[in-house]
Amino acid sequence: MPENTFDERIAETYEVKWPELFDPAVVDPAVSFLAALAGSGTALEFGIGTGRIALPLSWRGVRVQGIDLSSAMLARLRTQPGAADIGTIAGDFATTKVSATFTVVYLVRNTITNLTTQDEQVECFRNAAAHLEPGGYFVIENYVPELRRLPPGQTIHPFTVNPEHIGFEEYDVASQIVISHHYWVVADQLEIFSSPHRYAWPSELDLMARIAGMTLCERWADWKRTPFTSDSRNHVSVWQKAGAVDQEG
Repeated sequence: MPENTFDERIAETYEVKWPELFDPAVVDPAVSFLAALAGSGTALEFGIGTGRIALPLSWRGVRVQGIDLSSAMLARLRTQPGAADIGTIAGDFATTKVSATFTVVYLVRNTITNLTTQDEQVECFRNAAAHLEPGGYFVIENYVPELRRLPPGQTIHPFTVNPEHIGFEEYDVASQIVISHHYWVVADQLEIFSSPHRYAWPSELDLMARIAGMTLCERWADWKRTPFTSDSRNHVSVWQKAGAVDQEG
């Protein structure tokens, strides 16, 4: 079972600590992308959290369910308008089962890296495939590892530096593990949060998809379908499970 680092303190202040994630300019393209794939079908979110993506996707008419390891994040979701329309289950999204199949299974904002072993990440792909209808889609939003930003001998990469928030990553290249460290000033108090992650290259994720019976059908640099290149720092990848797609949906 992966470690749950998203406790009540993080759940209650999630939007305050990462306000950029809730900007409509960030949320709307992701919701539009997923809604187009789902069509009149259904969607399952791995790592649904407080519903940042699931709620507006549900408002678009897509029936959404979600899995999350953090009961605190799920409790926060249930306080949001429209949450009654979304089914949730507490558990590890690499292994937890929902009694349904879906048109789309998706996992956003680097959440695949919360699974800190390769075996767990492979199981996540298998779990996604098990929940997909034939021809359904598994979507992941993830960052491209920042190893080119590390000079020889350096293991630290800062990613946010401002008066309210300092964030840096501590890399162990041999194990593909990075510890993400955050320091916030909230109400004149210093808050500290660290979490482990296992980074993976897009090509490694493609192999995991093949193991699970899915093949890559799209890869973009962002939700707006900007072409993915060697300089892209993020990717949105879509794998398809074998089988016919219902064109009438």
